[in-house]
Amino acid sequence: MTVKGSEKIKLKDVAKAAGVSQGTASNVFSRPEIVREEVRERVHAVAKELGYGGPSVTGRLLRAGKVNAVGVAAIEPLSYFFEDLWARQLMAEISDICDSRGAGVALVSARNDERLAWNIGSALVDGFILLCVEGGERLVDITRQRQLPYVALAIGADDQSVPAIGVDNLNGARIAAEHVLGLGHRRIAILSTMLRDGHAGRADEALVRQAWYSTSRDRALGYWQALQAAGIDPLSAPIFGTREDEASTHAAMAQIFAVPEPPTAILAMSDKIAMYAVDWLFQSGRTVPGDVSVVGFDGVPEAAVATPKLTTMAQPMHDIARLAVDAALGESQVEGRRVLPTQLVVRESTAPPRAK
Repeated sequence: MTVKGSEKIKLKDVAKAAGVSQGTASNVFSRPEIVREEVRERVHAVAKELGYGGPSVTGRLLRAGKVNAVGVAAIEPLSYFFEDLWARQLMAEISDICDSRGAGVALVSARNDERLAWNIGSALVDGFILLCVEGGERLVDITRQRQLPYVALAIGADDQSVPAIGVDNLNGARIAAEHVLGLGHRRIAILSTMLRDGHAGRADEALVRQAWYSTSRDRALGYWQALQAAGIDPLSAPIFGTREDEASTHAAMAQIFAVPEPPTAILAMSDKIAMYAVDWLFQSGRTVPGDVSVVGFDGVPEAAVATPKLTTMAQPMHDIARLAVDAALGESQVEGRRVLPTQLVVRESTAPPRAK
């Protein structure tokens, strides 16, 4: 019995060498109980001699049409899923929901543009959840080509044909600003998430309105709505862009407080930025909320155990994850944009301004 060594042994080779049909050989590996013992033994002996390891699990799953797994892809490095507070919380919710359904989760790297099509095309999943795809139109286009269910989160593009789940950033920010205004604050500064790649520092109105990232733009507009309704010139509240890290946040805080009458309240567009701001205030000898009130956005678990516990606009992360998993598994589709409300969670980091 000889088979060319350079050729991969296939099931049909085993069937031919064992003198059985390919269907019988397939049953030996997949439904052995319906094959006579002597035939099973002969097929296994031939398979061993030829070096055949059995049918491809991947192929079997694909033929079955269901693998019971969700692919999660982002245009960020894979480390983003573990290092970013919002992404980590979302992944925890997705994982819990998949665990409860006996489904798997596969992280798909979309950072390398040259490998993007291969990574999406070869992922053994039933559907995809696409994270943070502002500027990720290519990721959406390639995912569409798989013709599997998918849903996008935090998308900024105007394409209404993309099924997407997001939160009401404008109204959420407006409510956050109304909270500090209601406490009596009138001198307010804003710490922004990314407005455009690489930018950090003071941002003017034009930069905000033309921001590359709709989340940052919409949250700024929501803050401005509340300020204007309270009779305060929105542009009197300085906006400083950050790179969403400690260094750029601390640099922004140093500039914000290098004025004769610094703000008594900070509106931060993420909990991570808010906690960096609180650290800077403590290091500069200020108290929170005694000297400065701070409000975050997102409602990540770390905000609830920070010192002080952070007032924030909480996203409905469990609902976002549930809807996303349902869509990716093909159980229910998201039609167009699904926008969910945020909720103000008042904790220890906000209080009325100190009387002078």
